[in-house]
Amino acid sequence: MAEPLVLLPGMMCDARLFGPQIAELSADLAVMVAPITQGERIEEIASSLLDQLPTRFALAGLSMGGIVAMEILRRAPDRVTRIALMDTNPLAETPQIAAAREPQIVAARTGRMLDVMREEMKPNYLAPGAHQQDVLNLVMDMAETLGAEVFVRQSRALQRRRDQQSTLRKCKVPTLVLCGRHDALCPVKRHEFMSELIPYATLRIMEHAGHLPTLEQPSETTQALRDWMGLPLVLR
Repeated sequence: MAEPLVLLPGMMCDARLFGPQIAELSADLAVMVAPITQGERIEEIASSLLDQLPTRFALAGLSMGGIVAMEILRRAPDRVTRIALMDTNPLAETPQIAAAREPQIVAARTGRMLDVMREEMKPNYLAPGAHQQDVLNLVMDMAETLGAEVFVRQSRALQRRRDQQSTLRKCKVPTLVLCGRHDALCPVKRHEFMSELIPYATLRIMEHAGHLPTLEQPSETTQALRDWMGLPLVLR
């Protein structure tokens, strides 16, 4: 039996971000989704999760979930058996982006969080296609469920995050670096850079996905995770 798989969702996302992967992979291994909604620093979020997670586990994070995953790897490398970093960023926040979050935080605190999310998740973050609106609708629903307080905490955590390049250079476990070709938020070039930093990385580009390949190209993303976990191909 493979080790448990821990999934970390992106900013303002919940387990539904990984709905197709949970449905497929939970037949073969224990799968859990850990919320990243508590704490105003990435270090706090990672520390609280480590108190709750299994002794050893495979770890996959998307976007902000990938940022938290890198911090977990930095803090507890002996507990992470393998890591998947999807549509994410190993660098510290730039001063310009950190400053741009301030009016978003004000808007969220004054009842306009969903307007901010609509602006943030512009359709150009996703690949063009018939399901683009369905994915955007789900993103908005997840954000509404989590609410403005989570938005503010997560924004603060992202503003203060550390550079994780040295963490990636020290990574000793099988690593999947996965990215949607159309991701304008965390572009392919950054993932190529990440995969070059990590000694045991495999780079997978989802040609018909943007920032959320788990929902945009679910079957292809699930297969990439199966390959990374060393699970056999199953025809169901």
